[in-house]
Amino acid sequence: MGAMTIVELVDNQGGFKIITDRIKTTKKVKLLWILSILTFFMSAVLDNLTTSIVMVALLRKLIGDKKDRWFYASMVIVAANAGGAWSPIGDVTTIMLWIAGKVSSLNIIEMTFLSSAVSLIVPLIILSFILKGEIERPENEEVQLEASFETAPWQSTLFLIIGVGALVCVPVFKTLTHLPPYIGMLGGLSILWILSEIVHRHDEEDVKAKYAISSVISRIDMPSILFFLGILLAVNALQSIGHLSLLANQLDTIPLQEPGKYYTISAIIGVLSSIVDNVPLVAATMGMYTFPMDHYFWEFMAYCAGTGGSLLIIGSAAGVAVMGMEKIDFIWYLKHISWIALVGYLAGCGTFICEKSIRSHFSDESQNQATVEMTEEGIAQYLENNTFYITQSSLEDGLMDSIRMNFIQYADNDMYGIHAKSYVTDLKKDTIYYFQQQSMLSKSTLEFHIEDTVGYVIYGDQQLGITQSGKLYLISQNGSVELIKE
Repeated sequence: MGAMTIVELVDNQGGFKIITDRIKTTKKVKLLWILSILTFFMSAVLDNLTTSIVMVALLRKLIGDKKDRWFYASMVIVAANAGGAWSPIGDVTTIMLWIAGKVSSLNIIEMTFLSSAVSLIVPLIILSFILKGEIERPENEEVQLEASFETAPWQSTLFLIIGVGALVCVPVFKTLTHLPPYIGMLGGLSILWILSEIVHRHDEEDVKAKYAISSVISRIDMPSILFFLGILLAVNALQSIGHLSLLANQLDTIPLQEPGKYYTISAIIGVLSSIVDNVPLVAATMGMYTFPMDHYFWEFMAYCAGTGGSLLIIGSAAGVAVMGMEKIDFIWYLKHISWIALVGYLAGCGTFICEKSIRSHFSDESQNQATVEMTEEGIAQYLENNTFYITQSSLEDGLMDSIRMNFIQYADNDMYGIHAKSYVTDLKKDTIYYFQQQSMLSKSTLEFHIEDTVGYVIYGDQQLGITQSGKLYLISQNGSVELIKE
């Protein structure tokens, strides 16, 4: 409701006329690409729900025919969801993954931008062959924009900048303060309200009444908000009963090998997010897996959960909002848009997997190159400047045992050894069941035996094997165990 009020207030001040006046084309295909690309990037900065509300307000001033506007509004949904998937603040699920430390901001942009763009470009190409001709401007455009003709250009520009700035600052406000987003939204609305009162303080009473916040709120589409609330209540009922968590746990039983198993799980969750809310599904998945930050599973999950909601019009917050505002028929969307969105979704999935495979191929080649200087000083520096870990899971008990190791030395005292932190994590409850840390030092000197690209080191009481590519092994009487570098 706060976002709708801000959009309506900016529109009331003629802010969107600045944008619509610059969109001169009436060709359907060209306008479709312009609006979709604009939505794609706006959604990454705002969020997909707010962007959809803004774009529908623009569509009503650009397109008069109802059926034509449905096509454009549907592509706004696809573009908003695609744009939100590659930004850490563009969608609720990516925000969840980002705040939980599952993905980093720059990495999620780098790894999901291309696939998100493909999931939009493919539907745009398909619709470019379907839509023909030119659009009809609204017949009552002059009536709709009456207020904007009475508003000075500088006022329209001011309210557009402040209004969009207020929407952009909401995710920043949430990140900095950890307060609910609606508080930031209402804060931005209050700034616009005060600004409107100051700007029009010398106007006539009838003009003041036209720009008053009470007049703006009266024009909000309240039935759309109630419809959106009803959808959320229905999905939260499933979450409260526990069905969504059971569904997420059931997906883990898919009999496939990595990475195919986790690609499949993410893709299925993306499809399911078009039926039920993706937030509880992603939340349940985050509690099931303990992959490190920027693991491909979290990256692909961000893409799938973000774009999968476009398959049905009720599958995302953006879709529900647009459905309520434009009264788009569910069956119409299913017949005309769902299959196009599905093709784009699968194309994006394939793009992500191919891109990841190519990156992994070249990464493996680079890892095979020298990453460790095979000298005594180079090996010692590699050990002491990095952290290594071992992980072992017990699926039957639901426990995961992890040990993080740092190699330490006190050269003045000839003391060498390992500082280890041991964790036992309860995977079912996503809590640390046991924690211990200890340092094992011994008075000794480092002993090296280097053969070409392989080196053996006696570090304190531990015997280690290290390769030129950076692989490290802990050697004991029972064999060797690889230590993974963080």
